[in-house]
Amino acid sequence: MRKAFSDALLRIALDDPRILLLTGDHGYALFDEFRQRCPDQYINAGIAEQNMVGMAAGLARVGFRPFVYGLSAFIPIRTIEQIKLDIAHDNLGVVLLGDGAGFVYSHLGTSHQSTEDIACTRAIPGLEVLSPADRFEMTAAMERAHAASGPVYLRMGKSDRGDVHPGQIGALSPGRLLKVRSGRSDRPALLATGSMVRTALEIAQDQDFSVWSVPSLKPISAEDVLEAACASSGLVTLEEHSVLGGLGAAITEIVSESMPIRVLRIGVPDRFSEHCGTYNYLLKEHGLDQVTIKRKIDEFITSF
Repeated sequence: MRKAFSDALLRIALDDPRILLLTGDHGYALFDEFRQRCPDQYINAGIAEQNMVGMAAGLARVGFRPFVYGLSAFIPIRTIEQIKLDIAHDNLGVVLLGDGAGFVYSHLGTSHQSTEDIACTRAIPGLEVLSPADRFEMTAAMERAHAASGPVYLRMGKSDRGDVHPGQIGALSPGRLLKVRSGRSDRPALLATGSMVRTALEIAQDQDFSVWSVPSLKPISAEDVLEAACASSGLVTLEEHSVLGGLGAAITEIVSESMPIRVLRIGVPDRFSEHCGTYNYLLKEHGLDQVTIKRKIDEFITSF
């Protein structure tokens, strides 16, 4: 998925000289070809992420389209005030790229794990939030970010979970859900985002659940959410993010105003990691491994 991201960024930059890539002193191998082919469109701002966001705001004001890259623990978390006041307040066309969301940088501990970024960015007025699940959604999300008139945060999680779509998906309409698997109407529908869409598909095969990918976390189409709800016996949300303020919260906000349906939110509990370890270890510690997720869904079904 990261290759799809870098390929899309290079293609956009070659077609649009207004594109500038700002990075906080990392991502070198990822951007080797970009630096070779678009050297005048690349800025290494150093390990100064808050200043980098301020630079991006200034560049946007004079007509450039900055793409600001960093680890999601820093872009957007370390820079949330600058994003709010320098960029979103004046609706500037800056694209914020948060790589390694969730538990990707597992061994580096809490300082590099980002499980609150969706909650933080969803609450900023005018900021669009995207969370692609595979390389095809990534390509579409990059095109969407480039086409947007205002600010966008694009969240990148684990890059090697595998494809969830058979091929290119075309334009990504703001807020629309993507149905990736049909299932039985007497079963809950699984609504997942980012890395958890692959997990949802693997779980769904055993019990014939329908699966929807949610590549746009803000906005989210209420019409699509209600369609998924009406065609199922309940909703289960899956995200590599806190259960507070993320996808599960957004879905329950929508259905609470429209229809009585039960929602099971599966995500990171409201606590920090107790230990460092591998990516798969941390998924298991926080109950996001397949065995635990299946058990939670079974308990949800039997509680009806």
